[in-house]
Amino acid sequence: MRALLAMLSLSLLALAAGPVLAHTRDTGFLDRSVVVDGVRYRYQVYVPVDYTVTKPWPVVLFLHGSGERGTDGSAQAQTGIGSAIRSDRKRFPMIVVMPQARPNTRWSGTMAAQAMQALEKSITEFHGDRQRVYLTGLSMGGQGVWLLAAAHPHTFAALAPISSFLRLENDDDVTDPAVDRALLAQFPELLEQVPAAAFAKRIDKTPAWIFHGAADDLVLPENARQLNRAMRAAGGEVRYSEYDGVNHGAWDRAYAEPELIPWLLAHRLDKHQGQ
Repeated sequence: MRALLAMLSLSLLALAAGPVLAHTRDTGFLDRSVVVDGVRYRYQVYVPVDYTVTKPWPVVLFLHGSGERGTDGSAQAQTGIGSAIRSDRKRFPMIVVMPQARPNTRWSGTMAAQAMQALEKSITEFHGDRQRVYLTGLSMGGQGVWLLAAAHPHTFAALAPISSFLRLENDDDVTDPAVDRALLAQFPELLEQVPAAAFAKRIDKTPAWIFHGAADDLVLPENARQLNRAMRAAGGEVRYSEYDGVNHGAWDRAYAEPELIPWLLAHRLDKHQGQ
């Protein structure tokens, strides 16, 4: 009899715990992958410790710089927004998707496709809110912000490019000419002396907060200033922060900005689509 009662008690506990377990998931930095054209690409997703499936979550797509390219699936989560999350996780109440580009590539073509597929898969898996999807990146990833936003208008509720540029000569370590040919076929505006205006037109009125170091000698600040002027001229909501004395690595200051995350979360896709 005692054994039977014990079994009944365990069964009741399991039934009671079932709904709770159904609403819990692993949190922290999680390994994931997508397959594009038969090739598997690894990425990471940050899931807050208080994650629950009972509500929709804002989602950030983060594009790393040239130094984090590779196949290990983890380097891209060690700098930029990943580093900022580890410093203070409470500041990031959101799902953060971190794909990794392969060596000798840009955030275009297949790399852009695998990033967008990782974003889509994460939105589905983690109950992402499609009205609150944001795009940020640094250096080469800052260029990627403009490229993906132009290629996918009305997808992102706000943008946060850091140390960004458009013109290809600002990232001359891509030695495969096919990469640049494909990108120029998609965006012939990149051949213009100042392509910022054409990109602002493609991106439309998506809000953007642009960050750059005033002492950046790798990507001169004028690149960001041109984008700032073009986005403002197009009638978009734009914030611009240029840090005195800061060289190319402006991302540590940018992701530490107390207002950045609240500013992103204040924007919804359906809000600025109607403007």
